[in-house]
Amino acid sequence: MAAMLDMQIQTIIGMLAAPLLMGLVVAGEASPVGDAQGTTVTHADAAGAGKLIADKKVVVLDIRTPKEYAAGHIAGATNIDFNASDFEKRLVQLDKSKTYLVHCASGGRSTKSLAQFKKLQFQSVVHLDGGIKAWQKAGQPVEK
Repeated sequence: MAAMLDMQIQTIIGMLAAPLLMGLVVAGEASPVGDAQGTTVTHADAAGAGKLIADKKVVVLDIRTPKEYAAGHIAGATNIDFNASDFEKRLVQLDKSKTYLVHCASGGRSTKSLAQFKKLQFQSVVHLDGGIKAWQKAGQPVEK
């Protein structure tokens, strides 16, 4: 039992440390990751995302379900459900020249969505690492 717990803790530490070691997450800032198609994807923690929002440098896209969105979301966020059949169709309608801050609940769906932003050749996307759960844990506000 203790050995299993030890292994689980090491796995969690490895998962948390990997982005930091790769230089993808910088506390309070967004760090760029280039793409061959021209899409720039950056990753930000809650503090960095909060600064981008406050400075009006991003359009917030909440890609959770409408029910999740209604339970609490970042002020001014647009809800486009990643699991909806028209997700890509709705992305196509967005202005690709703007910078979008994309998030879900904890980062899984939003990480998967990055491929679609690249495919559609958006210029700039910021991924909120840890999703709205990390946002709330950092004490950032949500509205209903």
